[in-house]
Amino acid sequence: KKVKKMIKNMIIKLKEEANEEAEHTGWCNTELTTNQQTRDRKTAQAEDLQSNIQELEASNAKLSMEIEELSAEVAQLKASMAKATEDRAAEKAKNKQTVSEAQAAQVAVANALSVLEEFYSKAAGATALSQGAPEDAPETFSEPYKGQQGENGGVIGMLEVIQSDFARLEADTGASEHESKESYDKFMSDSETDEAVKSTEIKAKQDKITRQAEELSQATESLHETENELNAAHDYYEKLKPSCVGGGVNYDDRVKQRAEEIQSLKEALRMLNGDDIPMPIESGRAEYSTGASHQGE
Repeated sequence: KKVKKMIKNMIIKLKEEANEEAEHTGWCNTELTTNQQTRDRKTAQAEDLQSNIQELEASNAKLSMEIEELSAEVAQLKASMAKATEDRAAEKAKNKQTVSEAQAAQVAVANALSVLEEFYSKAAGATALSQGAPEDAPETFSEPYKGQQGENGGVIGMLEVIQSDFARLEADTGASEHESKESYDKFMSDSETDEAVKSTEIKAKQDKITRQAEELSQATESLHETENELNAAHDYYEKLKPSCVGGGVNYDDRVKQRAEEIQSLKEALRMLNGDDIPMPIESGRAEYSTGASHQGE
């Protein structure tokens, strides 16, 4: 009776162990599956965040370089406009002086012409002597004094040419001033438009850098949190490994071996009871198996 009781207790203990192992195996399967999913998900999230961070950093670096180039172009535009304004002011002052001098010269020449024309007009109608010339008088006394206007084109002709030159100088300088002003106005208008466009681009890029810097900060923080969660999942996996992963004998093999052991003990018990009728072989898996254990990653 003592041996029978021992055998029965062994059978009961094996069945309890089988149930406990089945329960533990089910728990391990759930924990390992959940842990694997967590590690896979967190790894993918970390990779996505790292890629996003690299893209944001590269984009901001490129935007900063573009802003630097645009700022240099704006500075060059401003310098060119300042130089053009300075040159235009100097040219305008010079042209104004030239026109003023030409106008003054024309007035002076006109006055001189007026004086000479009046003189030569009067001289043409005068007589050399009111009572006639003496017999021994020089030959030039025989006709009225008319001055030197007939020689080499005359002084009046020369003054008229000079007057014409000053008039042309005034006209040419005026035309040049008008053309220079139009060219300056167009240059300034184009430059101001270009500067406005570039300044708008700079502002837009600066705003984008600000937005992306905020995104970069959030992504970096999220990556830090994700990496912490991933490390925690790896740590938990390491804790699961001793009782849930490996362990030498496969769970299915242990179930089979335990079922065979229980069957052998039952057969021995029947023999001790004098029961020669063979009992059907029971399946240990049917009684207490709940699934196969993970054997590794």
